[in-house]
Amino acid sequence: MKKYIAILFLGTGLLAACNEPQEKKEVTEKQETKKDTVTVERQTPTQTALTLPILDALFFEKDFSASLKSQLNLTAAQIAKLKSAAHASVEDLTEDGSTNSGSLRTATQQYEERINEIIGADKAQQLLSLINSRYSQGLDGLAPTQPNFVPKDTRIVVNAPAFRMDVFQDGKLLKSYKVGIGYPEFPLPTGMRRADTIIFRPSWIPPDEPWVRGKFAPGRKVSGADEDNPLGVIKIPIGLPSLIHGGKPEEKIGNFASHGCVGLMNSQVKDFAPLLIRIGGAQESETEIAALIKQTKTKSIRLTNPVPVDLRYETIVAQGDSLHIYRDVYERGTNTPENAKAVLAVYGINYEQLNTQEKAGLDAALNEMNTDPKGNPIAENGEGGKDGVAASKIARSKQGKVTSKIKGDKERVVAIAALGGKGYPAPIMNK
Repeated sequence: MKKYIAILFLGTGLLAACNEPQEKKEVTEKQETKKDTVTVERQTPTQTALTLPILDALFFEKDFSASLKSQLNLTAAQIAKLKSAAHASVEDLTEDGSTNSGSLRTATQQYEERINEIIGADKAQQLLSLINSRYSQGLDGLAPTQPNFVPKDTRIVVNAPAFRMDVFQDGKLLKSYKVGIGYPEFPLPTGMRRADTIIFRPSWIPPDEPWVRGKFAPGRKVSGADEDNPLGVIKIPIGLPSLIHGGKPEEKIGNFASHGCVGLMNSQVKDFAPLLIRIGGAQESETEIAALIKQTKTKSIRLTNPVPVDLRYETIVAQGDSLHIYRDVYERGTNTPENAKAVLAVYGINYEQLNTQEKAGLDAALNEMNTDPKGNPIAENGEGGKDGVAASKIARSKQGKVTSKIKGDKERVVAIAALGGKGYPAPIMNK
């Protein structure tokens, strides 16, 4: 019988699809008295797309099954069936670098169909609401108010389809990083999160799952000093279901790279951590931070001022004199003329006022970037089966491999003269 190992989210207590073990935080005495200054309240959360692999991760939280019984009135038999179906969805998944035809829309539909079959549509909706209300907490008054929202405060902004993470302090963009994002089967969520702890030299307990192969043995702890540790030299918990962490090879940056996390190379996360410590108000010096990275034991720094983390999914971004159209890698149907018009309207531009060349360029870019990771056009609702997902795609998605590569270009840039330098700031890349 397999021994399945819990991979928990630090900060929320939730099992992470990013394969993060729960660890006892080691905080220095001078940090133990520091209190959070960001007020968290439960709001109507962003509805996180759920997949069966994510549900499998949730079952490792010790009271998740109990909450299904007490809050949803599910029977023990129903809970057992949910747990079995969720785990069956990941038993055959591999991470061998192959390009698969799966997608978030396909994985989400498979989740919906299987859960509806087990507990019915009404209970399935209650389950979705329970998960979102319990884990997708917002930060009071900090959610973006319009497309391409430029922060006036201090926060981290991650835009998944742009594979970009930005660090803002008091409304000024300090630095940008190219990142890896979650596979479509383990998508990076959207919404407001926060970072309050930086963990140096994190250890990792490999789960007994198909993607753990080769040099790692399921259940055997991988030391934070191990250079092959997939979490890298630093991890930062940011809530459901994610971390920001190092350990990614260069070829994973700007691509699918993780089980629901923001992935960086070790060189990037070493550069990012001191910046986060500074904007988070912690007092550690550069010398102290360098020592934490070099030592072999797991140590944590608690930020005086937790830093909001704004997770976005924006495939149409005004920047400078152009619209940047990004590939709809999670197949959310966002590259539409209506959404482009909404972005232009933020800057007082009417689509009908664009010249012929601009309209043609924009329409072509939207059409080209309205494709899945394999390069297939994204079906509109009502075409090719339920919610526009073709039956052939559903069949292909059962091949047992995460979608690890993106075929073709990921971005098109369309010059729009009327933007006149407005929009979201250009990246300031780390060197």
